[in-house]
Amino acid sequence: MTTIFSGSRFLLKFCCNSKTNLRSFRACGMDATARVSNGGGGVVRFPLSASSALVIQKGDITKWSIDGSTDAIVNPANERMLGGGGADGAIHRAAGPELVQACRNVPEVRPGVRCPTGEARITPGFMLPASHVIHTVGPIYNTDGNPAASLASAYRNSLRVAKENNIGYMAFPAISCGVYGYPYDEAATVAISTIKEFQNDFKEVHFVLFSPDIYDVWLNKADELLKE
Repeated sequence: MTTIFSGSRFLLKFCCNSKTNLRSFRACGMDATARVSNGGGGVVRFPLSASSALVIQKGDITKWSIDGSTDAIVNPANERMLGGGGADGAIHRAAGPELVQACRNVPEVRPGVRCPTGEARITPGFMLPASHVIHTVGPIYNTDGNPAASLASAYRNSLRVAKENNIGYMAFPAISCGVYGYPYDEAATVAISTIKEFQNDFKEVHFVLFSPDIYDVWLNKADELLKE
C-alpha cells in the first residue's frame, strides 16, 4: 500500500490494489500528521456517514489522541479492572498509578468484579494523551456461551458510555483477539457491524491495531462491510 500525505490537512482519493481486493477510500479534511504521530501509521479512513468516519491504523493505542479533551481509548480489561497483560497492562503503565486507584474506586457488582463481561466503565486517562479510558471486558472465545453477543455488547456498551460522556473521538483495540482467543475475522465482523449502529454519534471511531495480521483483517472486513 502507498500512503501519500500532502500537508497536515488534505483531500485525497486513490485506489490500492491487492491480491484479494481493490480498496477505494476517501480521506477528506483529515489531520494526517496527528494520526501518525499519536498512534502509528498505515492510516485508512472509511466514511460511516456524512459526519462520521471509521479510521483503521497501525500503532500503539497508548500514544493515540485527537484533542486530549473529548477523546477516549478503550481498554480491554478483565473483570477486576486492576490491570493485566497485553494492552490492558500497557494502558495501565502508560496512565500511571492513578489509573489503578481510579479503577479501585469503581464499585464492585459482586466480589472481585467491577466490570462484568460485555459491560463498560469510564475513568480519566491521567498520564495518557487521551482524556479518558473506557474499560470493557470481552469474552473468552472458547468458554463463553455466546461469544458474538458478548463481544457486540462490549463494543456497544463502550460506545454508549462514550456517548453519555460527550466523547467525540474514540479508539478501540481488537477486543478479545489476544489471549482470549477470538478469531480475527469473526471479531472484525462483530466490531465493525456494531460500530455502524452508532454511525451518527461520533466524529471518528478509530481502531489502533498493534498486530499487522489483525490490521490486514480489519481493513478487508471494513472493505466488505462499509462499501459505498
